Amino acid sequence: MKYIKGFTVFSLISILLFSFTPIPKPTKHVCTNTWGFYAHKRINRMATFSLPPELFTFYKKNIEFITEHAVDPDKRRYAAKGEAERHYIDIDHYVKPGEDPFLVVPKKWSDAVDKFTEDTLKAYGIVPWHLEVMVKRLTRAFKTKNLNRILQYSAELGHYVGDAHVPLHTTENYNGQMTGQKGIHGFWESRIPEISAEDYDYLIGRCEYIADPLEKAWEVVKGSSDAVDSVLSFEKELTERWPKDQKYSYENRGQVMMKVYSKEFSLEYQRMLGQMQERRMRGSILTTASFWYTAWVNAGQPDLSTLNGEISEDMKKQMEENDKFFRNGKVVGRDFEN
Repeated sequence: MKYIKGFTVFSLISILLFSFTPIPKPTKHVCTNTWGFYAHKRINRMATFSLPPELFTFYKKNIEFITEHAVDPDKRRYAAKGEAERHYIDIDHYVKPGEDPFLVVPKKWSDAVDKFTEDTLKAYGIVPWHLEVMVKRLTRAFKTKNLNRILQYSAELGHYVGDAHVPLHTTENYNGQMTGQKGIHGFWESRIPEISAEDYDYLIGRCEYIADPLEKAWEVVKGSSDAVDSVLSFEKELTERWPKDQKYSYENRGQVMMKVYSKEFSLEYQRMLGQMQERRMRGSILTTASFWYTAWVNAGQPDLSTLNGEISEDMKKQMEENDKFFRNGKVVGRDFEN
């Protein structure tokens, strides 16, 4: 698959400058959802610009939907039982000290079920397997040229990819609750991108065909898991040497005054981590685009130029229901902030 002549970094920058609609600044919800709504939307939006021309035209035309609905899986956590476990995997639950969880937990779903039971797997998260499921769903949607499902699955696949890139989505100590660091989840994935994401480098190059999506999903999870120790230990080290009265500050969020990690503390933590959030966001963007592209190729590279129009009324109604539960409900299953 070749890219059209002239689709250069310069033209990409021009597209970004003249067609990019700024994403609103984070709202009071930013620290109560995985990666923050802000980052999830940014990941999906920027993934569009890593696609080949044959897909770029379609995704660019639907970029507002892909961006806005990147957060639908989080909203569905307020309405649907069984949604929460799709966002994480407590891979360290399955091992004793010194064991390698990636040798202990089978990669294939059927093998993992045989070894641990389906109930156990769901209790401790299924994100790598669900990523494979989502790629297959998107492939079927491309084959049937189902606009509703192509847009829905593209947006949601990007969300789960983003979550798999978060280190604290791969451990039972997901919010530092086991080490006296409660609150670190939102700190790592929401507060720091809120402060710094406008300055991240999003020019990641071309997406790639992924021959084995499940293998790629496990590769992402392992990268996240390998970073858990740094995420926790560096925050603890910084807290010990930082003036106690300067770790937090207060900021207005709408009409609410909220206690947040101070900007100075946050930036120093980010520096200690070697810009980990930026690296994981860049990885999320490239993997999302690559999964979209892979699903399209596996579907036979259908011509999408005839797919015009809007999503169906039934799909609009379903999304309105999710919004209603999100505004008024309580998370079903794990709340990453508790």
